[in-house]
Amino acid sequence: MSTPIPVAVIGAGHMGRHHVRLYSQMPQARLVAVIDTDLEKARAMAEPLNAKAATALTPELGDVAAVSIAVPTVHHLATARPLMERGISVLIEKPLAPSGAEAVEIAELGKKHNVVVAVGHTERFNPAVRAAAKLGMKPKFVETHRISPFPFRSADVGVVFDIMIHDIDILLSLVQDEVTRIDAVGVNVFGRHEDIANARLVFRGGAVATLTASRVALKTERKLRAFSESAYVSLDYQRKLGIAITLDKNVDVIKFMREKNIEDLSKFNAADYGKMVQVEPLVVDERDALQTELESFLDCVRDRKRPPVSAEDGAAAVRVAEAIVQSIKLHRWDGDPAGRIGLAADIFAPAAKPSP
Repeated sequence: MSTPIPVAVIGAGHMGRHHVRLYSQMPQARLVAVIDTDLEKARAMAEPLNAKAATALTPELGDVAAVSIAVPTVHHLATARPLMERGISVLIEKPLAPSGAEAVEIAELGKKHNVVVAVGHTERFNPAVRAAAKLGMKPKFVETHRISPFPFRSADVGVVFDIMIHDIDILLSLVQDEVTRIDAVGVNVFGRHEDIANARLVFRGGAVATLTASRVALKTERKLRAFSESAYVSLDYQRKLGIAITLDKNVDVIKFMREKNIEDLSKFNAADYGKMVQVEPLVVDERDALQTELESFLDCVRDRKRPPVSAEDGAAAVRVAEAIVQSIKLHRWDGDPAGRIGLAADIFAPAAKPSP
């Protein structure tokens, strides 16, 4: 077996703790340090695993070849820049940056210093998504729903950058085309950023997608549907399930209906359509998506190859997310030219003044 790669994790919060746990269990990795501005929090994670804790990743902590960055998005560029300048490869949690300009700068720094820059779009490693990707379909229409109760974190960004960004990344990886038009609407419930959003995207080649995200729902649901001339796919990310109806599997049904004159559909009113069409469950493994992502990152660091979700991929997702947020801000409500535009400026009614 190859020598384990020395790694560190910067950010001892919600996602950082999972990176620390998995690195400590992986034979491909040797956890060197956990870094956080809260030293006690870093120590609580590092010391049980015989790793070092510090408020900054300095050379004195030892050689490090790869780092997971799990700090707030606004600090991604400032955190990653000195690491890349030292020749250290990085995996940056999603979204790559708070703006398209910073995302592109991160990607350019990775090229300049010849280091691997991966982006933590973990959903791309979801077993159901990986199974669907093997079909190689080119979707003409994609519909996604990603809803959940309010997480009481990530309140510094809206739902588009918080959770819709996952579906934006998957959508771009499936369609592989330029987005030419975006229409979006959003509502803010708890603060100044959107908590519910819906976006309709049109691609240069004609593909269309609708994305819905909410972090104020009463249930959790993460689903995708996509269809093309050759296949229909339905995915449930949460349950890691998926089905596919493909043209080649149903060629006999199509031939039969054509021979019987498909234009006269009344002839088939007694048929059991569910038995005519072959629905095939996608072959889904049970691997943990984040573990698969980290293993892939380390493989790319060792072999000096492009990661499955590159900095360029991350930057593309950020640019689309940025455009969706801008469209939300420009949406005119109430059909009145003088009416409200975008999100509510003050979502809370002012407190009533006490009577004198």
